[in-house]
Amino acid sequence: MPSIYQIKPAFQNLLRPLVRRLFDKGTTANQITMLAGIGSVLVGVVIAAFVHHPGVFVLVPVWMLVRMALNAIDGMLAREFNQQSNLGAYLNELCDIAADCALILPFALLPGVSLWLVLLVSLLALFSEYSGVLGPMVGASRRYDGPMGKSDRAFVLGVVATGIALGWLGALWINGVFAVIAGLLLCTLVNRVRQGLKEAQQDSPTA
Repeated sequence: MPSIYQIKPAFQNLLRPLVRRLFDKGTTANQITMLAGIGSVLVGVVIAAFVHHPGVFVLVPVWMLVRMALNAIDGMLAREFNQQSNLGAYLNELCDIAADCALILPFALLPGVSLWLVLLVSLLALFSEYSGVLGPMVGASRRYDGPMGKSDRAFVLGVVATGIALGWLGALWINGVFAVIAGLLLCTLVNRVRQGLKEAQQDSPTA
């Protein structure tokens, strides 16, 4: 299934000159990973604290763009400048999970928005990412299949948050969008498991 993740190579090409400058200044991949995680938590806290002022949700699309750039930068620093590490692998996955929760959960504080739908989306986001991480355990690669991967969630939540900030979306519409996100996340989870098993079966030696 298609995913915004597929445009990542083009995005990385745009960032490559910046990544080179950051490396020359001694910036590490792990520092960028931590910055993305901590920044996401801080943005989530600010939104939760000022949730009754809809304009605060404009922080979501702005930060989502920054976070996507930071995620691309840390990966490029790790792969292209020999900064890959076991600690980095842990930080990358754990910070992504923390960031997802921090940026999704504040939507539940909006009047009329279903707490259970927001919690369901949060849990399915975690499960779908975990299903991707499990790929190497069965002999496959880390799976990033869509249709609602990390980049897709960032895009959709950014659009919803923009609608909230502009006063265009009420609780009914927000609940409807979160229900659709939940369904697509379930598809993503199943898709990643299926594709991981398929890849593992193809790579396994035949008798």
